[in-house]
Amino acid sequence: MSGAPTFTASQDRAGALLALAGDWTIGARELEDRADALVRETLGARAVTFDCSSIGKLDTGGAWTIDRALQALAAAGASVAYAGASREHAELIEAARFRAFAAPPRAPRSVLLDYLADMGAAMRMAGGDVVVGVAFLGRVVATVAAAAARPSRFRRTSVSHHLEQFGVRSVPIIALINFLVGGIVAQQGIFQLASFGAQPFAVDLVGILVLRELGVLLTSIMMAGRSGSAITAEIGSMKMREEIDAIVVMGLDPMETLVAPRAIALALALPLLTFVADMAGLFGGALVAWSYAGIPPVVYFARIKAAIGVSTFLSGLIKAPFMALVIALIATREGLAVGGSAESLGRRVTESVVKAIFMVIVIDGLFAVFFAAIDF
Repeated sequence: MSGAPTFTASQDRAGALLALAGDWTIGARELEDRADALVRETLGARAVTFDCSSIGKLDTGGAWTIDRALQALAAAGASVAYAGASREHAELIEAARFRAFAAPPRAPRSVLLDYLADMGAAMRMAGGDVVVGVAFLGRVVATVAAAAARPSRFRRTSVSHHLEQFGVRSVPIIALINFLVGGIVAQQGIFQLASFGAQPFAVDLVGILVLRELGVLLTSIMMAGRSGSAITAEIGSMKMREEIDAIVVMGLDPMETLVAPRAIALALALPLLTFVADMAGLFGGALVAWSYAGIPPVVYFARIKAAIGVSTFLSGLIKAPFMALVIALIATREGLAVGGSAESLGRRVTESVVKAIFMVIVIDGLFAVFFAAIDF
């Protein structure tokens, strides 16, 4: 007989008899319910016998649930057995015996110790990243030097392509963000300095802050999120599809074909974008100063010219190539470290952006201390 798993129960003085019928297979929706009903129907009986002679189909799932019901009744104190099963079904029930695995006891843990251990592991990983990054920087410098010594190996087309992607196509978003930030700085400066009757000094604030810090910092952060993530995703996808292995088999150097052109293009693009950001920030401040405080553009730019010097303008541009190099190194290194799964690619892209933004801020802080020390 075949069909859904069923059973009929009967009891006498000798005990309970459960006659199983139908297909006790994993594909049956009622399998779990029927197995639980076996226990409920005969719970409290002193002896229980499972008659398996009418079972149609039986697989490991059905055998496992039947044996689970047998063990549950035995744990309740009943004497259990099964009868009438064919040789194949009896062997399957024995082979698929239900086993309850107890969870191992959890050792007591200290939240403080776990936190300190995580901090130690993070510091160790950071130290390892620094060592790997310095070694990777050496390889990039050696590759660029070799290309400079042999100009025929310099990949001008690749550099031009990436310069367009990283530079030209980033101009609108870079200009817009710095224009808005310049306007916000001007508005807040005018509003706060109005209490002292010093609104004109907000122009000095905009000029110095945008040219020394905000222009290059915002541009670098945007490039870390936009171009850095793109670099990691591109190289990581090539690593997943084994295209980098194919490049090596063809006798080409991935450092020369993939890493160096992107690093050079980013190092050229970021100073130019920083200049665009500086101009956009100053114009944003001029527009807000004119509309919010009535400072005419002629007066605004005359005060800008008097407030800032060449060192203020150059201090932002000097940082740009170093930040670009760090972004390129982190992005390419994380791309080359991608494994064979999409999860690895996503994790590496995230780490690339986070590490690049962190290092950009660190470099900006180091330059600020250095410029203050040399009075630049």
